[in-house]
Amino acid sequence: MIRIILKIMISVLFFFTTVAKAQGFQGKALYQTKITVSDAVKKRMDSMKMPDDRKDFMMKMMKKRMEKIYVLDFNKTQSTYKEEKVLETPGENSRFSRSSDNVFFRDTKAKTFTNKKETFGKVFLIKDSLKQLDWKLGKESKMIGKHLCFKATAEKVVKNDMKRFSRFMKKEQSKDKAKDSTTVETIKTTTVTAWYTPEIPVAHGPKDYQGLPGLILEVNEGNLQMYCTELVINPKDKAKIEKPTKGKEITQEEYEAILEEKITEMRARFKSGRKKGSGGRGRHF
Repeated sequence: MIRIILKIMISVLFFFTTVAKAQGFQGKALYQTKITVSDAVKKRMDSMKMPDDRKDFMMKMMKKRMEKIYVLDFNKTQSTYKEEKVLETPGENSRFSRSSDNVFFRDTKAKTFTNKKETFGKVFLIKDSLKQLDWKLGKESKMIGKHLCFKATAEKVVKNDMKRFSRFMKKEQSKDKAKDSTTVETIKTTTVTAWYTPEIPVAHGPKDYQGLPGLILEVNEGNLQMYCTELVINPKDKAKIEKPTKGKEITQEEYEAILEEKITEMRARFKSGRKKGSGGRGRHF
């Protein structure tokens, strides 16, 4: 353990020496996201009696939509996290290879974030305070690339609004049961496991993960994994790390209220459609 601590101290000293020599310290990290399709989703497909070829197609489509590459550009206190631009390839379902213009800007000194996000065809600028997870630092370590990383865990509260909507869609309910469906417990906690390196003593990480005594190189949350595939300190071509400015300014709470309202509208439309087409055609996949 003493050797590990000495190695970290030497690495941190080397890091600050490099920063002192550099004109404006900056780093760039690429993250690959990977998703594991849950057993619940598989069972749902099985219950629909979906043909194997259609099931394989749906699985590939979900993975293609979720498994992407993101770039984190960071300096000592600020960072931007966005999807890496990918050229659209011709062929079946090529539309899913497009990259979004969403940008997550973080300022660890001011403890604020600005999240530019397109939702339901509108661009929002979500501005709010950074939420700090209660990280528990562990002694377990491993190498990620050339960097010694340590394990940290935290409990995160997750709201699952789409789960509530899917429950509503699952079957037609009476008015009383429909009322009950809006109060189904949709808040749960999940364990987040992160691996950070004190060798790069900045509090940044992928997505909205931050606040550890070193750059986060890997995150595991539920069926989602984010891991660093490339890391460059003081790259020759430095990206602009700046706060996004275009979009309707709202808080995180206001954004969540908009999502809730839209999901309620979708529920109402679906219920209305079910009544109108109760004697009509069946489903097609």
